Amino acid sequence: MATSWARTRSLDRIRHLCAGALEDHELRRAALDELAKVVPFSAFVWPLADPESATGLSPMARIPCPEELPALIRLKYLTRYGRWTALAGPPCLAVSLLAATEGTPACSPLWDGMLRRYGVTDILSTVFADKHGCWGWLDLWRGGDEGVFTDEETAHLALAAPVLATGLRRSRAAQWRRDAAQPGRGPLPQQAVLTLDETMTVTGQTASAGEWVALLQPGPAPYQAVPAEVFNVAAQLAALEAGVDGHEAMSRVPIGSGDWALLRATRMERSTPEPGRTVSADPLAVTIQECPAADRLEVFARCFALTRQQHRLLGLTAGGLSTAELAAALQISPYTVQDLFKSIFAACGVRSRGALLAMALGTSPRLPG
Repeated sequence: MATSWARTRSLDRIRHLCAGALEDHELRRAALDELAKVVPFSAFVWPLADPESATGLSPMARIPCPEELPALIRLKYLTRYGRWTALAGPPCLAVSLLAATEGTPACSPLWDGMLRRYGVTDILSTVFADKHGCWGWLDLWRGGDEGVFTDEETAHLALAAPVLATGLRRSRAAQWRRDAAQPGRGPLPQQAVLTLDETMTVTGQTASAGEWVALLQPGPAPYQAVPAEVFNVAAQLAALEAGVDGHEAMSRVPIGSGDWALLRATRMERSTPEPGRTVSADPLAVTIQECPAADRLEVFARCFALTRQQHRLLGLTAGGLSTAELAAALQISPYTVQDLFKSIFAACGVRSRGALLAMALGTSPRLPG
């Protein structure tokens, strides 16, 4: 068991990591190394999340069952115990599976439906969320003779969670800045659609799906052709339909060079339903398309911790309004508009409205005076 001094040192090192501008994979790898010194584990799953829908994206994982990835994701989303969306706020930022189920892990669809077969004895779960949104979550697994997670280990992860939430948000903001310095890749593919059945098996796709898959992070073998983000939005729809969670089944995913994809899951309805067929038996459809400007601005505002008024000002500016028009729309003076822009420029590290919109929208718009 780690000493109080070791836990304090671990938190200090995690704060130091989060104070920098590490890329999110680097930050997660370094944070896992620090956590492992105090909270040992044998496997983990750590995705980022869409800050509004809390749907997973860009996952990092070390698990013993990559060949069952679709089923694993589906069961994770359908499990209430330790679900990240239920942990997003005090007093419970972290919880172990055994504590959440009061010592009866078979209550968990995730454990009972899969992880017990792999000898997993306990899971320690936390969420990385702040007032600006959900930035990811983490599951640590133990198995064999590793024992269960203690109250002290749970408390340590709960203390680290808000620090890591801020670090992940800042890392996402830093990526916006890095992408703004890169040339765009040109027009993105047309909207793609993939259909999935209830086992999360892809049953069909449109011609442009392959182009989008090449732009998204590939999944592990044998699912390289299906990004994990596709399984995540599909699983979130299953959770929504089951009443496990109320967030929308969608995610906004950065794909590099300042470009973003929007993924959304919906339930298809057959034109001639078969007798006795239920809605849940109809296939799922996951659409992938270029992220609309309004969605980009929404994520951008959250990443840079903009206020509601600053976010609205940004949206109106993207619409081409002049300073006088902005002041009238917001019912403030032109001087206050300028002050708001100064605050946004400082937060985003830019010096002009054109540079601000180029970063937020991935364009170089011509602004009125």
